[in-house]
Amino acid sequence: MPPSHPRSPMSLPTPGPAGAHGGAVPGPPPTLLPADGPEASAAALLRDDTDPADVAASHPAASLGWSVLAHRSLAAGEPVAAYAYARTGYHRGLDALRRAGWRGAGPVPWHHEPNRGFLRSLAALRRAAEEIGEADEAQRCAEFLAACDPDAVDRLAGDLTS
Repeated sequence: MPPSHPRSPMSLPTPGPAGAHGGAVPGPPPTLLPADGPEASAAALLRDDTDPADVAASHPAASLGWSVLAHRSLAAGEPVAAYAYARTGYHRGLDALRRAGWRGAGPVPWHHEPNRGFLRSLAALRRAAEEIGEADEAQRCAEFLAACDPDAVDRLAGDLTS
């Protein structure tokens, strides 16, 4: 029996069978993070101008605070710090998505505000990886973001132009 290889945490989502969720659209249903979860609390604090570092410290499970720190680090020309913040937000987002029923496949729509912290973290991770010369990681992140929601790619392009 050939050795099995564990799936990489950066493995791309794969489409499910047609109508896997009972609808007319092929593949799994969209995953929506809870509207009353940590992302909502983090968003409220950021709207009240709370420092993003304080938001990340008080709500470490929320991707949004980490993504704001990553974006600020990118804007400040600090790609290594941005990479660390973005990777933290990305992994916290994966944890939240799995708790919400995501199985590594299917849409994570931008239009659902609680999903935006994860998507912003993924976009920042792509950009930071690109800036530190990690081309393979940048490409995986770009493909993953497009698989989650092609609209997110367009929405975030202005925030993360190279």
